[in-house]
Parts: sequence; structure tokens; C-alpha cells
Amino acid sequence: MMQIAQLYQIYKDFPNICTDTRKISKDCLFFALKGDNFNGNSFAEKALEAGAKYVIVDDRAFYKEDPAYVLVDDVLTALQELARFHRKHLNIPFIGITGTNGKTTSKELLNSVLSQKYHTYATKGNLNNHIGVPLTILSLTDDVEIAIVEMGANHIHEIAFLCSISQPTHGFITNIGKAHLEGFGSFEGVMKAKGELYDYLKENNGQIYIQGDNDYLTEMAKVRDLQQVIYYGFSEKNEIQGGLVVADPYLTIFWNIKGEEQRNEVKTNLTGAYNIENMLAAIALGKTFGLNTEEINNGLSNYIPQNNRSQITQTEKNTIIADYYNANASSMAAALGNLDVIQADRKVAILGDMFEMGDQSEVEHKKVIEKAKSLKVDKLIFVGKAFYALKDEGASFFESTDDLKKDLEENPLEDFMILLKASRGMAFEKLIDVL
Repeated sequence: MMQIAQLYQIYKDFPNICTDTRKISKDCLFFALKGDNFNGNSFAEKALEAGAKYVIVDDRAFYKEDPAYVLVDDVLTALQELARFHRKHLNIPFIGITGTNGKTTSKELLNSVLSQKYHTYATKGNLNNHIGVPLTILSLTDDVEIAIVEMGANHIHEIAFLCSISQPTHGFITNIGKAHLEGFGSFEGVMKAKGELYDYLKENNGQIYIQGDNDYLTEMAKVRDLQQVIYYGFSEKNEIQGGLVVADPYLTIFWNIKGEEQRNEVKTNLTGAYNIENMLAAIALGKTFGLNTEEINNGLSNYIPQNNRSQITQTEKNTIIADYYNANASSMAAALGNLDVIQADRKVAILGDMFEMGDQSEVEHKKVIEKAKSLKVDKLIFVGKAFYALKDEGASFFESTDDLKKDLEENPLEDFMILLKASRGMAFEKLIDVL
């Protein structure tokens, strides 16, 4: 069996990692990971034929006495240990980000800001789990000056484990909400799991950033007696403070540093007032790393959201707020709150089921219906089995996205600001053609 130090020497010569034979690049290292429905070991030979330099396998049935085959006890563990080994050789700041909502947007905003002055590398897409974090770290080259690592979790101890690999020097939790309740068991479980980032940073003398107006986060800081903390938020007690100037529908925000008279305004390409705290976090870290006001504002204003996260799309008939990459109780409430403050004459909310809510599903879907009905919205549409089971007067309910699409083809909507919010599995992208 090959040791990690030996494998690291191979990696240094051929630092391109691949785990999918459909994406093999010349001279890469193919890690033959196993999944529920596949065994990567069975693709080892195919990977070499496609141009891989080495294949890392853990199944003797597919191992060959060939220098290109590297046998390890467990491929996933080897990938994680290799990333941990590489991390120890990187003497640069690592910024860890976790939280229930806003992780990816925060990561992208922060990357946009810090890249005004530094050569940064941030997690690609949503590679934020026990496989994605190691792949992110193994993508870091010697010229990277700051790494930004997004960490997701759906069970307790996962963030602690990801911290042990990425070893963040700075970090923040975006917020705490009711997502993945099935895996965490309770809201308290969510707090415990996300708080593992604070625990790691405290133990390792890291710099922590906290949204000072978030009661959950400040309480988590208090019980841990955190010392190295920079607070950002909306009230004047925070070191970095800011708020909304206008949402029309793009956000213009203001921010300033506590004790300084200068007030900075910046127009962004983001919608959603819930994104203001994500921007304030990026500002706080920008100040830590010595960026001036112009650099920070350029980073914020240049960021353009993608992947249907707070993304505004103009069709021939309507203005769409596409926010259906994911959904949970707290992000649903935030999206509705945003629709309420956006300046538009006619508004529609199309809301789809929230997945992974466990035994809280009915309660949380009911809350969303109540919240939506409390707003001044011209039309409310709920989609999916969970919402349909709760159907009542005062709104339209459809059992599936396809059912709604057929209805919209017969009864089109025109000249509306339309919020599309749902869990990814609802496939709301199907609706764009008819809106």
C-alpha cells in the first residue's frame, strides 16, 4: 500500500485530480471513488486509456501489477489525507464559510472583492462536501494568495471534519436556518453542526466574523466565549455597518466603518435584501486584508449572480427573480420578504416544495403559506405535493411543476415581477419558457 507522503510526490509532479472518467484530462490522477450505484475501480483501465497518468484504486479485483496503478486502503480516505497533507504545505490564509443559506453567494462575493487585490481561489460550484472540499484544496497552486473554502453539512461532525482538512485561518457562518432537518434531527442540531466552524477557529487562534444582529450567531459566540471576533451588521454597534438604500429590483447598499464619518454607497447586480449581510461579510474581510474602499466597492458592483441564485431574468413578458437553486424555511421567508420590498407594480410569487424537512415538513410549509398570504402580492401560486396537501382558499395550488406549466400555457402571466422559489428537485427551470 502506498503511503500519503509517496502519493504526494506523485501529485506534485501531476497535480491534476479527476474522479470522473468523462472528464479525464491528460496526465491527471484518477481517484476511483465508490458511490451507492457505481464502483470507480471498474473505470480504472478506461481512465488510463483516456489519458490519466495514474489511477488510485482500493479494490484488488481491478488492480494490476503496473506502475500506473496505485493501491491504497480506501480511495476516499486517500483523497482526503492527500488534501490535508497539501494544506499543511500552503502557508496562506484560508477563509472557511458555512451556514444554512447564502454560502455560495457569500463565497462568490468575497472572491470578487478579494480578487481586486490578491490572486484568490474559491470553491468551484458547490464542491463543499467531504469530496468537494479535498478537491478544492488539491486545486490550489503555489501562486494562490488566499483560499476561500465553502463547507456544507447535513449532519453533525461534518463541518469539524472539513475544518480538519481545510484548516481555516478565518471564517464566518452566514446564518442558521431550518435546512436538512432530517440529517441534523433538530434546529439545535443545526446550530451545533454549523458552530463547529467557530470551535475550530477558536482552538486554532483564527479570526471569526459574526453578523452581530443575528441572535443565534451572537448567542453561539457568547457560549463559546469567542475572543477574536469582528462584527458586521445593520446596527451601529457593529464594526462594519450598512443597510439598504433601494431595491429597484437591484440592490444599492450603503456601508461604513464604526467611528468613521464616510458613508459609502454601491449599486450591485444582486437582488434580495437578505444578500446585504453577505456583502457586509465580504466588506469586513476586505478591510482585514487591506483593501481600500474603491477596491471593495468594485468587487461588490462587479459580481453578477448565476445558477439561479437571486438572479434576475427579463423575458419578453415578465421580470423573473430566479431563486430556485435551493429552498428551506428561512430562505423562503427571506425571498418573500425581498419580494415585499422590491419596487414593482404587479407581483406574483410561485413557490415550490421544500425538500429534506423531515417531520417538520407540514409545519414549515404551513408557515410559508401564512407568510406569503400576509404580503401584498397580486397572485400566489404553490406547487408540489407538500403544498398541495395544504391547499385552501386565497391562492392557487398545483400538484406538480408540469401541472402549473400547462395552466400557464393556457392562462399566461404578463407584465409581472415574478418570484420563483423552490427546492432544486422541483425543476422550476421548466417554467421559464411559459413566463
